[in-house]
Amino acid sequence: MQVIDKSAEGLAREFNIVVPASSIEDRVVSRLNEVGQQVRLPGFRPGKVPMKVLRSRYGDSVRGEILESTINEFIQAALTEKSLKPAMQPKVDLVTFEEGKDLEFSVKLEVLPDVESPDVGNIELDRPIAKASDAEVDKGIADLIKNQRTTEVVTDARAAKSGDALVVDFVGTIDGVEFQGGKATGATIELGSNTFIPGFEEQLVGAKAGETVTVKVNFPDDYGAKELAGKAAEFKVDVKELRVFKTPELTDELAKQFGDETVDSLKTRMRGFIQQNYDATSRLRVKRQVLDGLAAGNTFPVPKGMVDVEFNAIWQRMEEVAKTGEYDEEDMGKSEDQLKAEYREIAERRVRLGLLLSSIGQKNNLSVTQDDLTRAVTEEAFRYPGQEKAVIDFYQKNPQALESLQAPIFEEKVVDYIILQAKVTDREVTVEELTRDVDAVEKTDEDDSKSPKKKSKAKKSAASEAGAG
Repeated sequence: MQVIDKSAEGLAREFNIVVPASSIEDRVVSRLNEVGQQVRLPGFRPGKVPMKVLRSRYGDSVRGEILESTINEFIQAALTEKSLKPAMQPKVDLVTFEEGKDLEFSVKLEVLPDVESPDVGNIELDRPIAKASDAEVDKGIADLIKNQRTTEVVTDARAAKSGDALVVDFVGTIDGVEFQGGKATGATIELGSNTFIPGFEEQLVGAKAGETVTVKVNFPDDYGAKELAGKAAEFKVDVKELRVFKTPELTDELAKQFGDETVDSLKTRMRGFIQQNYDATSRLRVKRQVLDGLAAGNTFPVPKGMVDVEFNAIWQRMEEVAKTGEYDEEDMGKSEDQLKAEYREIAERRVRLGLLLSSIGQKNNLSVTQDDLTRAVTEEAFRYPGQEKAVIDFYQKNPQALESLQAPIFEEKVVDYIILQAKVTDREVTVEELTRDVDAVEKTDEDDSKSPKKKSKAKKSAASEAGAG
């Protein structure tokens, strides 16, 4: 084998490999002999088919087979000889491959950069800590009980007030024309819940059973259904019933309906649930510090091909999201060129962080175990109640899908390791401080690990939010 260097710029490498014609011929003859032992041809005894006949019948297919195996073998040999670690599959182009002549092919690839694993023990992190208060526990339980409420019809002819429930039929029109999603029968509206279009519920306060009320509202400018956004609408609302809510008393008997033996055990579980959410938010903020710190402290070049693959995945997701009518408010008003430039930066950051985390993980012997994968599959299955077995079967039958879980698991293990080794200062904060701008933190975390997180402005039916929306 002869390796002829062509170019070496940055992480890009190009070289030609020449394999002597004699080596190719030896491989072809050896393979044809193997074929001759296996085939059965009329007029020839097994294993006695002449080479000339074998070449005539199987020569082309065998040469194709030999070409592929030879290229793979000699590329690997060249990479080993040059101590190169390819970032992606090399690009191979044939130069010459003719019978009786040397095989020559070109190899173009990008190599992985030398990544110096940082000393994670010197990383300083600020960890915000918030504790679940008694008031939050009481509110959480109150929300649980709220779902257990019942209603009963008000028999006297009093006017509706905030906190009451009205059972209504309504029809919405715009410029006198009914619109899709603006009609409902037997809808229950809790006055003061603010679940309908702004101004809708307020205009029903004071209504009585048997009355018809005309409600005039404007759909918000950012309303999900674009054909309704910003438009003035009128709803004819027939009030069928006035109802009041009946909230059950918090007792041990009620606690048992939630899976607890006593009110105290229910409160303990609620406190743990709230605290778990706060701890998860705290970790998210610490993880953001870890990734930001790694990104800021390392500016080594990354393979363009890897960035291209990452960017293409992001952009494909962007295009899919755009088709659904969802959008990210931060992207509004930007040109396609601006968006591509921004998301390419995100792609480059992702690749660089991936290489850094990989380096740290390998240096410290971190890996994804079978138990980690089993746990991840189980957690994924629990996200689809009633379909758990189908989800588990899917991963068991699709190794590639199972493999896709490894990267995020590995990332979390490395981040956990860094946090464990770093200099962490715990700082007690209020819940408001902990959760402030958490959406921005989650979006940035999404930018570094998956596809861009989109703030959904889903097209809801008009009837579901104002009856509409």
